[in-house]
Amino acid sequence: MAATAPLTQILRFDVFELDTRAGELRKRGVKLRLRGQPLQVLAILVERAGDVVTREELQRQIWSADTFVDFDHSLHNAVARIREVLGDSAEKPRYIETLPRRGYRYIGPVEDFQTQRMGTETGDPMSQPVTRVPSPTQKRTLVLVLGALFAVGLVAWITTWRYLHARAAVPPIHSLAVLPLDNLSGDPSEEFFADGMTDQLITDLARVGSLRVISRTSVIRYKGAKKGLPEIARELNVDAIVEGSVIRSGQRVRVTAQLLQAPTDQHLWAGTYDRDVGDILRLQAEVADAIAQQVRAKLSPTQQSQAHTVNPGAYDAYLRGRLYFVNEFTNPDSLKKAQGYFEESIQKDPNFALAYAGLADSYVYLAFAGALPKDQAYRSAKEALAEALELDDSIGEAHDTLGLLSSAFDWDWDTADREFNRAIALAPSYSCAHEDRAIFLALIGRRAEALAEIAKIDQLDYGFSAALTESTTYYELGDYPDLIEASRRALLVDRKDWFQHYTLGVGYEGTGKVREAISEYRKAIEMSGGPQSVVALAHAYSAVGEKAEAEKILRDLQRESKQTSASPYIMATIYAGLGDNDNAFDFLERAYSEKSLNLSSSLKSDLVLDSLHRDPRFQNLLGRMGLN
Repeated sequence: MAATAPLTQILRFDVFELDTRAGELRKRGVKLRLRGQPLQVLAILVERAGDVVTREELQRQIWSADTFVDFDHSLHNAVARIREVLGDSAEKPRYIETLPRRGYRYIGPVEDFQTQRMGTETGDPMSQPVTRVPSPTQKRTLVLVLGALFAVGLVAWITTWRYLHARAAVPPIHSLAVLPLDNLSGDPSEEFFADGMTDQLITDLARVGSLRVISRTSVIRYKGAKKGLPEIARELNVDAIVEGSVIRSGQRVRVTAQLLQAPTDQHLWAGTYDRDVGDILRLQAEVADAIAQQVRAKLSPTQQSQAHTVNPGAYDAYLRGRLYFVNEFTNPDSLKKAQGYFEESIQKDPNFALAYAGLADSYVYLAFAGALPKDQAYRSAKEALAEALELDDSIGEAHDTLGLLSSAFDWDWDTADREFNRAIALAPSYSCAHEDRAIFLALIGRRAEALAEIAKIDQLDYGFSAALTESTTYYELGDYPDLIEASRRALLVDRKDWFQHYTLGVGYEGTGKVREAISEYRKAIEMSGGPQSVVALAHAYSAVGEKAEAEKILRDLQRESKQTSASPYIMATIYAGLGDNDNAFDFLERAYSEKSLNLSSSLKSDLVLDSLHRDPRFQNLLGRMGLN
């Protein structure tokens, strides 16, 4: 009797086609996002169309005994994901019918699988099996024999499979990346909501102390990418990937997320969360906590945010403000838009702590960009942070901003150190806190700790912000060879960043390559026209013996600066370049009395001031600032 040929790997049902070998589900040729355990469940149900597939059978075939998941929860979520992709409904099923406490049954249209069987090895048409109708006695005997054989085979298969699976157990997960969540609402205007949810999920997961979570700026480049998960995981150097989708309809929001082992694309967990929009903060916390449990990590009490209801309009405004801020935190126009959205969020929900933290960020960076007076920015940011921390003291972002305010505006190094440490304790993978702390540590001369923070940042963030931090840290440390390399890397991210051309020029000048420095300073001037780069160019000209050109540049800048009320620090550098040390120190004293933002960040590292270093007045100034 000829052996029956196996089924092919293609299962066709209704308008769908499931390729079990490739692990793909297609609808009229278009690939759908279904993989892992949901895909396996669907394959089993379709192969046994019309039959009840019990929960126990699904557990034996897909979920191993040593898989650390809640089986009931995982199976429910797998079926929910299948229904979401197929456009099915549990209440009025077209494809998947639920039989309470028993299992599931595929009830939709399906091709006759007999037509999918391949021929025998001989290819002889006469060797095809002949369909015979057995007698009732033969049927009973056949059932008994096959049942016995199946039972023996099943026991052997389960024993072998469990043994092999135990040997190849899923390795522990120490790092993960959250890919941009898909917007499945069908409305492009909702894209900001999906992006904002991605950002917030990353922020919540960054609280897990034992887990390295890749920053948003590193994963956003994979939005809409066609790369496979193993390839993305290799590029980001992570053990696991979280991907999912967001649908918002009216006052309801549904988030579906799944956790996959990155190297093998193996499905580990899936969850679907359906809530009122007002419960969005609690929903996000539940998703983050569920993922943390799957990787055997837990949020400590100090790392748990106080999730509460939030006005949906306030949350929308917050997300828009945060996206403007994180995407363009050096652009004054974008920062003002972010400020407006945060203010709108607070107006709609005065108890929304995150909105106050975002508003404080916008004030601080508007001051850095020169678009808001320093004193006004300081007062406004302080007030916003006090409100945020009174409402929720566990927000790592707020403590980070308070550290930045204490360092750059107050020169209160002890408070800054304490707040940066607090921010990292609350959110160990929050890259911004590591970036701000690295620059702070370099500023106060704690080189080894600053470099340790740079190493952590390299594991979390591959974007512009990390590149900017690295070059700034080496600039503060006066490490010119590393500054050259860091600035070059940063310019690969953004060729038009004037500050990176400036720091590259400083690196060149500091290593004696003054002609190369002049070229970079010129580029910086072309891109910004900032006086800091102009003074640096004059200093470089003087260093190569072109003193007349240097003095002309400085005299021109001196006249312009008097008309435009340049900062006292810039005036000090101009006079230092002209060799007028007394006037230089007069303006440094003014900068000290005003707590100029430039003074603390550049006093020790600005090459233009090198001629002042041996003057006792310079060391005295450093001592009063706590920087010697």
